[in-house]
Amino acid sequence: MSNENPLPATSTAPGWMAEDAREEWDRVYPILAARRVLTAADMASLENYCTAIGRSRQLERAIQNAGDDIDLKTIRMQDKLMSTARQLAVEIGLTPSARSRSMFRDKEEGSVQDDLFSQLDL
Repeated sequence: MSNENPLPATSTAPGWMAEDAREEWDRVYPILAARRVLTAADMASLENYCTAIGRSRQLERAIQNAGDDIDLKTIRMQDKLMSTARQLAVEIGLTPSARSRSMFRDKEEGSVQDDLFSQLDL
């Protein structure tokens, strides 16, 4: 299903984003724009998703560099960020299950049932 006002095919990440978050933006934005699933109303979700992924990557580096001195708070923070990113990924259509639901809706839009209901004056 395409939106009436999808985002343009190219867009740069917001300037305030950290490098890891911008890298995720550069990776997923072209995919989402090509699918025509995002509008301006979805930008906050995309920004938050990229920020969560970026911070999770930063924390992973800190965990790897900590060696035996791993701080459990850091691991809990990373776990929370990964959970948040996963939830946002579903919202913006980046997971296999979200994509399959979208494809199912696209197929159903042209169904006989839709044609029957469109003929009713409701």
